[in-house]
Amino acid sequence: MQDPTGFRLAPDDPQPFAVQMRDGVGQIVLCCEHGGRALPRCLDNRAPAPDDMDRHIAWDVGAGPTARLVSERLEAPLALQPYSRLVVDSNRPRHAADLAPSVSDGSVIPFNQSLDQSELERRWRAIHQPFHAKVDRLNETRQPRAFVSIHSFTPQLRDGTPRPMAVGLLARRDPAFALAFAAAMGELAPNELIAMNAPYEIEDNSDYTIPVHAEPRGLAHVLIEMRNDLIANPTGIERWGSLIATALAQAVAAIDDR
Repeated sequence: MQDPTGFRLAPDDPQPFAVQMRDGVGQIVLCCEHGGRALPRCLDNRAPAPDDMDRHIAWDVGAGPTARLVSERLEAPLALQPYSRLVVDSNRPRHAADLAPSVSDGSVIPFNQSLDQSELERRWRAIHQPFHAKVDRLNETRQPRAFVSIHSFTPQLRDGTPRPMAVGLLARRDPAFALAFAAAMGELAPNELIAMNAPYEIEDNSDYTIPVHAEPRGLAHVLIEMRNDLIANPTGIERWGSLIATALAQAVAAIDDR
């Protein structure tokens, strides 16, 4: 078993959140839970292989820079998690089996082997909860018209099953804003496949952000999933970030007109 006192953030480790456009005048608050792949120094000697840290298992490839571009275009506050989801996943509830997975998409994660629950609790308190406290504070102080979480997904599953959609939009109890966004995206990118509640769905046992920050407040919301091969380079990030920013602005206007 790992030493339950072993996990701690060092003074020179990143804070468990990064905020962009804190004082932006936009009508949306943005969130990117898997935007970074930083590791606390205390885990360096048990880190996954560099190739694994480049993969989708460590972060949502392209999601962070795309979220930053959307934030700039809309002047919208953005909370981004700089730590890798392998340390503790900021879009998972405390009871989730993959909150800190020992194996992820076939790769063994050394610092999660025989993970002591006390150490997992320390990660939760040091990284997960401060990040969400910052998200909560942004929503409380800004009172946005909508709340948007930005993610990315792989073009195919490990078994080779393709995921042909360019963008997936997730919403559960109130899909109005997601549908308005889908309509706007359909006009802006008519040749791209925009899917609702794919490649995932929001569920209480696998999602934290939307069930905690959007649904209880009655906030208009959408979780945006972008296929990561489309945002793997600056050209793709510029294209899709611009499309998403424009469609979000149109979706806010559409729900305001209801």
